[in-house]
Amino acid sequence: MSSQNRLDFVRFASQEGVLRFGEFKVKSGRISPYFFNAGLFNSGRSVGTLGQFYAQALLDSSHDFDMLFGPAYKGIPLAAATTIALANHDADARDVPFAFNRKEAKAHGEGGTLVGAPLQGRVVIIDDVITAGTSVRESVEIIRAAGATPAAVLIALDRMERAGADDALSAHSAVQDVQQKYGMPVISIASLDDIMQLLDEDATFAQYQSAVSAYRDRYGIKG
Repeated sequence: MSSQNRLDFVRFASQEGVLRFGEFKVKSGRISPYFFNAGLFNSGRSVGTLGQFYAQALLDSSHDFDMLFGPAYKGIPLAAATTIALANHDADARDVPFAFNRKEAKAHGEGGTLVGAPLQGRVVIIDDVITAGTSVRESVEIIRAAGATPAAVLIALDRMERAGADDALSAHSAVQDVQQKYGMPVISIASLDDIMQLLDEDATFAQYQSAVSAYRDRYGIKG
C-alpha cells in the first residue's frame, strides 16, 4: 500500500474517532498516548470505506489468496466489507468468498461453528489488530482442520509494539511473532510509522508528538 494511502487511512481513523490521542490504559496495563478501537467504525459509510482500505492493502501486497476468514466477532463485518470492496474494485474486481466462525456451536439447522463459504485453498485471516495472537492461533487451527491453508493475516493497524513487563520486554512485536510462528505474512493497512508521519506533518496533532515518540522509544520495534 502506498505511503499516501496509509496516511489517508490514519487520517480517516482519526476523523472517525477510531484513532485517538491522550492517555489510555490498554489491555497490557500500559498507559498509551494513543488508542485504536476499530469497533468505532460503526456506520455503513465508515465500514464501507474501511473495507476499501482493507481490499486495497490486500491487493497491493500481491499475495495469492482464494478467500477470507473473519474470526468472531470483530472479523465478521471486516470480512464481509472487504469482500464487497473486492467485488466492486475499479481496477481488479474479484468475487471472493468468505467465511467466519461462531463462538458456540449451533446444535440445529446446519450446525457446527463455521458459517459462509467452505474453507478451501489459500485463506486470508482478517482482523483489526494483533495483540496476543490468540485470534490468529484459533483461526489457523480452524482453517487447517478444514484442509485449507492459512495464507496471510490482514489487519488494520500494526502497533509495532513489544509485549511484556518493562524489565522483560519481548524481542519481537506480536505481528513479528505471528509471522515467525506460522510462517505467513501479516499485511497491515497502516502502522505506528504512519501515525508518526501524521504527527510530524499535521500541526493539529503536534501536542501529542513527543508522548507518542517517547512511547515508541520505550516499547516499539524498528520498522
